Amino acid sequence: MAKSMENNKAVKMLRAAEEGGYGVIGVVSYNLETITAVVRAAEAKKSPAQILLFPWALHYSPLLIHLAAAACSTAKVPVVLHMDHAQSEEEIIAAAEYPFDSIMVDMSHYEKEENLEKTERITKYLHERGIATEAEPGRINGGEDGVKDTGDLEGLLTTAEEATRFVDTGIDFLAPAFGNVHGNYGGVENIKLDFERLDKIREATKGKATLVLHGTNTFPDATMQGCIKGGMTRCNVNELVLFKYNDYVAKNTGKVPLTELMGKGTDLIQEQIEYQMDVMGSTGKA
Repeated sequence: MAKSMENNKAVKMLRAAEEGGYGVIGVVSYNLETITAVVRAAEAKKSPAQILLFPWALHYSPLLIHLAAAACSTAKVPVVLHMDHAQSEEEIIAAAEYPFDSIMVDMSHYEKEENLEKTERITKYLHERGIATEAEPGRINGGEDGVKDTGDLEGLLTTAEEATRFVDTGIDFLAPAFGNVHGNYGGVENIKLDFERLDKIREATKGKATLVLHGTNTFPDATMQGCIKGGMTRCNVNELVLFKYNDYVAKNTGKVPLTELMGKGTDLIQEQIEYQMDVMGSTGKA
């Protein structure tokens, strides 16, 4: 890992999580309610946290990025801003102009060699700007709101050798594919994770990059804790903290004042984030 990254907020946060054996929640955020809920939960639980935006935010409005950055800089506990699944060089260069602590260089839709070449080149570019990087070796199939579905591509699981090659590109965080998928599993019984593979990846990357978890929709608590035990540091959540909010909004839009909808909606997201902070063991770690 480049020396210049030692003071990067995201790197420090995830290294501390790795050393402490707990997970840091990374909340996929699409609106003010979610961003507010992350900060409130982090402050209430005295827990570190990360706000995750998709490149969609770049196209929707820079105001959303400024909002998230302000939430991070004014929070009373460490909260960092991450751009997840940036899938083109143009998006990454555009995102680097904003105060992101880390950006995922997601070139997983390219063939392996091209993925590696692009990842290494873009990582250098971002490191020069003090921004930490994440990459995905193998392919975590499926898509979610705001991310292109790569499910039509052959599902490739990460090997220890491949993980080593990616870490050699200089990335700070590695998102391995070990049976996890984006989007829905279609039932808890379909969650089949290869923890033996994860152990080998962890062994191969130890001290060089920290591992991050994608694809946690419908994860039972024990599954989440198993992943953290396997070395995962930031654990990305989407539906896991938004399901009550989504249900409430669907049932109450147009029936209650907008202020009430936003207020109650924020409370429902916060409640789930706090619950996951307890599950991940980050409560009191800020």
